Amino acid sequence: MTPQELVVRMLPPFGGWLALAALALPGGSPLRGAAVAVFLAAGPGAALVGLCAPALRVRPAQEPVERRDPGFARRSDLLERLMLIVFVSVGAVMIVATVLFATHTFTAQRVLLALTVLTTLAAFCPRLRASPPTPSTPRTGKGSAL
Repeated sequence: MTPQELVVRMLPPFGGWLALAALALPGGSPLRGAAVAVFLAAGPGAALVGLCAPALRVRPAQEPVERRDPGFARRSDLLERLMLIVFVSVGAVMIVATVLFATHTFTAQRVLLALTVLTTLAAFCPRLRASPPTPSTPRTGKGSAL
């Protein structure tokens, strides 16, 4: 692992610990709200989607039939990954909050702490290996025998 990969991998947990540290700021502080909101919107999802990144890169987006944009696949994959990060983060927040509600231990600090620990653990986990894409079944023309 290169130092650059390590830095990228450690950004989400750093954001979580930074958001926890921001809780020491006064309640109405915009910096506190921004740190917590950015982490909750992207931190857990970035770490969890990062686990699956090699598997996601194996199957790039399929381009439309008419190729007008040469960078379609790259931008489409980036947009897909960004949306996946946000939705996985929101899902993780909802699951953690629901569990804490069910156990009658819900506080905002506990939700943030649990998600920061989850994000840190996900960042330290080894990445999933990508399996090679399976060849698609050959298509035959209409009426041909195979």
